Amino acid sequence: MPDPQSRLDLFIDRMVSQRACLDHAIAQTSTMSGPVFELGLGNGRTYHHMVQYIQNRPVYVFERAVASHPDSTPPEDLVILGDVRETLPAALERFGATASLIHADLGGHNRDKNDAFARLVSPLIEPLLAEGGLMVSSDRMYFENLTEIPLPEHAVDGRCFIYRR
Repeated sequence: MPDPQSRLDLFIDRMVSQRACLDHAIAQTSTMSGPVFELGLGNGRTYHHMVQYIQNRPVYVFERAVASHPDSTPPEDLVILGDVRETLPAALERFGATASLIHADLGGHNRDKNDAFARLVSPLIEPLLAEGGLMVSSDRMYFENLTEIPLPEHAVDGRCFIYRR
């Protein structure tokens, strides 16, 4: 049965939800000092949004290859290049469980592939998050020790997820 929403409606719901969840997470973690991790840069829209509103915390980007809009390209010293299956464990060695906020928009258009990838990376992401830190994801994640929390106002159920350590 086809989705009752158009692809445009789905995209708008995702973008509105992503902004609402990121803004909520930025506000909730504003007193924390740990770094922020952006998993997947893409065009750089969410990275650009985060650096506009996050104060006094570096925003590190994990990406295979940078291909973002020039206005949304992070400085080289804040880019961690490579496959997240390798770069996330290396980040744990480098940073420990210090991330105040982690954002992931790693999925594509295939829900089954997105779910399989979420299951693969969830145990790699979880140990990076500091106590009280938040993880915002476009896909449902599979964490043992993080708790899914209610979405903020304006976020659409199923289009974004927030987890807290």
